[in-house]
Amino acid sequence: MSKVAVIAVGGNALASEGGGTSIPDQALAAARTAQYVVDVAAAGWNVVLTHGNGPQVGYILRRSEIAAAEVPVVPMDYATADTQGAIGVMFQRAFINELSRRGLKKPVATVVTQVRVDPADKAFANPTKPIGSIMTKDVADALARRNGWSLMEETGRGWRRCVASPQPREVIEVETVRALLDSGHIVIACGGGGIPVVSDAAGTLTSREAVIDKDLASSLLARQLKAGKLLIATAVPQVAINFGKPDVKWLSRLPLAEAARYMDEGHFGKGSMGPKVAAVMEYVTACNGEGLITDIENMGRAIAGEAGTRIVRG
Repeated sequence: MSKVAVIAVGGNALASEGGGTSIPDQALAAARTAQYVVDVAAAGWNVVLTHGNGPQVGYILRRSEIAAAEVPVVPMDYATADTQGAIGVMFQRAFINELSRRGLKKPVATVVTQVRVDPADKAFANPTKPIGSIMTKDVADALARRNGWSLMEETGRGWRRCVASPQPREVIEVETVRALLDSGHIVIACGGGGIPVVSDAAGTLTSREAVIDKDLASSLLARQLKAGKLLIATAVPQVAINFGKPDVKWLSRLPLAEAARYMDEGHFGKGSMGPKVAAVMEYVTACNGEGLITDIENMGRAIAGEAGTRIVRG
């Protein structure tokens, strides 16, 4: 089994325990997350960390909207690149400090990552991912006419811009990530699911206004690297069926066929556990590795087979 572990963390990795979202709060949360990621690296795994960026991109787009009369509007690919760099630096510093605290020396690097999508992906004809601020109908319509936006209504709140969420097809910088892993780095990559790009027959890349699911991009990266582990961190220690009900059943081992059946039965919500289970299933189907879902605090124990939900072939 490859000793590469791809670890995907979401917004909770950058949210303080008190719920604060300021830059210092995010840095403190990153430092807390780093403790558990370094547990995995200290156990001998070559780690790639991927992360979400939804709130952070939202802040950038909101600032851009407010300042639109003064400076050019920030396009989404720039906003995603900005967050990859800024969040990457937070995690780099957190990892370096945690490694130093333990007397360990290991280089750390962030790779600003592009992910190729198919321009014919059906998602582009049906944008579903809300981004940016909530607006009144009149304001939203005016901006949509001016900028060619698609809109969606959030019941009881207002209107928001929405973009496509296409399937990731290729991590462009995968060989850079691989080279850094081979030289002993902890790598931070595919932030926010990556920067969406399309490629023409000549190989020329062009950005697209879209949002790629972070867990699906992490699964793709794990497959391209032939990683030995894919771990997706979430808010609960294990996957469950009948979640939130008196007959809840926590799952420590979940074969692919059983996972597919539970998906069909609707046990895993489309906006919560469903995409995470689907991403791990894609990886396990393609690779001779082990997929794991658990909370941040149990990542090291899950990698060691002592916690979390293991999704396996059979």
